[in-house]
Amino acid sequence: MADKQISLPAKLINGGIAGLIGVTCVFPIDLAKTRLQNQQNGSRLYTSMSDCLIKTIQSEGYFGMYRGAAVNLTLVTPEKAIKLAANDFFRQHLSKDGQKLTLLREMLAGCGAGTCQVIITTPMEMLKIQLQDAGRIEAQRKLMSQAAVGAPGGPVELRSHTAMQLTRELLRSQGIAGLYKGLGATLLRLGGRGADGPAPFYVSFASGCIAGSTAAVAVNPVDVIKTRIQTMTRGSQEDTYGGVTDCIRKILRQEGPSAFLKGAYCRALVIAPLFGIAQVVYFLGVGEFLLRFLPQQNN
Repeated sequence: MADKQISLPAKLINGGIAGLIGVTCVFPIDLAKTRLQNQQNGSRLYTSMSDCLIKTIQSEGYFGMYRGAAVNLTLVTPEKAIKLAANDFFRQHLSKDGQKLTLLREMLAGCGAGTCQVIITTPMEMLKIQLQDAGRIEAQRKLMSQAAVGAPGGPVELRSHTAMQLTRELLRSQGIAGLYKGLGATLLRLGGRGADGPAPFYVSFASGCIAGSTAAVAVNPVDVIKTRIQTMTRGSQEDTYGGVTDCIRKILRQEGPSAFLKGAYCRALVIAPLFGIAQVVYFLGVGEFLLRFLPQQNN
């Protein structure tokens, strides 16, 4: 018997629901990852993920951990829609008479889908990173001003920027290309996933978590480069970068090879639950269940 086939509308619903749940669950860890990756020598505020989250809550409140989440929650569904539709398109054109795709063709389909996905992913990451890192920049500025005048510390007062304000600023100063800064690094970070197979749910779940964590750590150096390039506002003593090669060269010279692993365990902690949540949503057939309530069109 052939493997269970899931319709594209059901995939879109499943992908959107999984994305929304996943973002809500792991966004604080992703915020810590961004702030840890953006730290440069001489401007370290956080020693670890837990230290970053504790200081964020103390200075910005509980919802400070979700700064920038609205961007992801808004764009995650169209992002998944593009990726799933593109993946189906490439798989259909790479298959031979409906036969199961080879591993190489699976990878090609995934890479093709990931390439299409960056239409949404790059602007989403660009805006999210600015909002996530705003607290770190303001905290750094406050520490420097306190050190200069000898004043005691207190809560961080953030300069409020919305995603729309950032978008308008980028479009005004750099044009549409500003939203796609770091596109090359984003493409290098994306990878394909294997097709659904007949494996039991627990095997698929465990495999997805392990594969996701391994891939997250493997591509972390590229993610560090992407985060650094896409960050618009920096501390007074932090480097700026003219591109991927310039970023690599300056990081190696100023911080050493270990800097490329900043936030790696945060990425692993983010990606593994995302894979697991997606597996649960697909296994439960949430999309198929919801589609049953829609009126069926008779041909």
